[in-house]
Amino acid sequence: MVILGHVDSGKTSILDSIRKSHIAEKESGGITQHIGAYQIEHKGKKITFIDTPGHEAFSQMRSRGAKVADIAVLVVDSCKGVEPQTKEAIFHVKLAEVPLIVALNKTDRPEANTEKVKKELIKEGIQVESLGGKVPSVSVSARTGQGVDEILELILLIGEMENLKMEVSVPAEGVVIESYLDHQRGPVATLIPDKGILKVGDIIGTFSSFGKIKSLENFHGVSVEQAFPSDPVSIVGLEGAARVGEDFKVFSNIEEAKDNLKETKKADNSTVLDVEPGQRVLNIILKADFLGSMEAIDEVLKEIPQEKILLRILKSEVGDINESDIKTARSGKAVILGFRVKTDAVARQMAEREKIRIISVDVIYNLVEEVRNSMERIMAKESVRTDLGKVKILGIFLTDKNRQIVGGKIVEGEVKKGASIEILKQDNLAGRGRMINLQRDKKDIDRVMKGQECGIMYEGDVKVEVGDVLVIYTEEKVKGEL
Repeated sequence: MVILGHVDSGKTSILDSIRKSHIAEKESGGITQHIGAYQIEHKGKKITFIDTPGHEAFSQMRSRGAKVADIAVLVVDSCKGVEPQTKEAIFHVKLAEVPLIVALNKTDRPEANTEKVKKELIKEGIQVESLGGKVPSVSVSARTGQGVDEILELILLIGEMENLKMEVSVPAEGVVIESYLDHQRGPVATLIPDKGILKVGDIIGTFSSFGKIKSLENFHGVSVEQAFPSDPVSIVGLEGAARVGEDFKVFSNIEEAKDNLKETKKADNSTVLDVEPGQRVLNIILKADFLGSMEAIDEVLKEIPQEKILLRILKSEVGDINESDIKTARSGKAVILGFRVKTDAVARQMAEREKIRIISVDVIYNLVEEVRNSMERIMAKESVRTDLGKVKILGIFLTDKNRQIVGGKIVEGEVKKGASIEILKQDNLAGRGRMINLQRDKKDIDRVMKGQECGIMYEGDVKVEVGDVLVIYTEEKVKGEL
């Protein structure tokens, strides 16, 4: 069962409402923050929910949730209607070909307009039952709990109609929902079996990792000996962090699990690119709490323009920032970006000593902003030229080494004191110089307009002659933009 929808549509609020009233009382402990999967009991039957982030950066995670689930609940804000990630969620549901329930949330608010939302859904190919379609919809308020039981009833009804049953007499198989590195326990993976019974001591493998299960924890963080189909569990015992979204299987021995490996390379997103001579580069070491987070970060970093500054990830992995990261940053002249991770004491002291910059953030969009700021810091300042006017030289009054006092008429624009000068001889650029002083009627002045005559003290290597044209302009160094 997957919950999908746009950010702030109320997905997690609905899950919170369900959990508060339906989690079996025999369970204990708090819900693990990052597991992203929860199980409740309703009328003696278990329902597993997979929560998915709504932000645009988490497209892969939503896709994965839809593929794993047997039923999807699409949460739509009744006040805002169909939004960009609503459309994307619908796409993933259609692709996965799973039954759909539409939850029209926030219907307790005065600005809610469920009929308008239903019509918007038709444009996306979703026609609810009340408008003659086949997709059930429920008016919900996560705040008051309205409609929550109705959603659960529909889930059980669809489950019966789809004949969803557990197959437990075969070796366990399923999907990796999340994966991260715990600095004390090592690689930890969140799994949902879809068949078989997963037990402590089982040898499991994915395409990228394998190992023997040392411990199983349910979604409360409580140790259990086994997990049935659809039970979300965290396991410890893999040799390395498994890739999120991979299938896992139980094998009879370690050698079989090793043979299942399709990748021997370390599971990370490190990117090392060839750099053209003269290309400016920002080297990054990226550390994140979960592979799912890394996946989302990788997606949003690709959206940053790199025509002027190339973004190069030297190292990308889950886990806290450590001494090895500082050494890599030192040799690669890199910035360290930490997303929801800590920096150990030794690494922090070493970073201060080596003057290695560590940026720690908790929100993915703050991370992107920090990356953009870091890229702009190493950009060369750009020169912005503004042409002011042109002066036709009518007379030369003084010539002394590299300075001259000349007189002329403003034939275009205006002339400002202190501006830069280009000398045109028969329309060809002959040289450049600068204006030392500007006079009109033998008085110092800051500006002279078109049609007026003026005296200019000019400094430069090229001698100005009668008939030359001086192009007057200013040039300003400004911070470059990506």
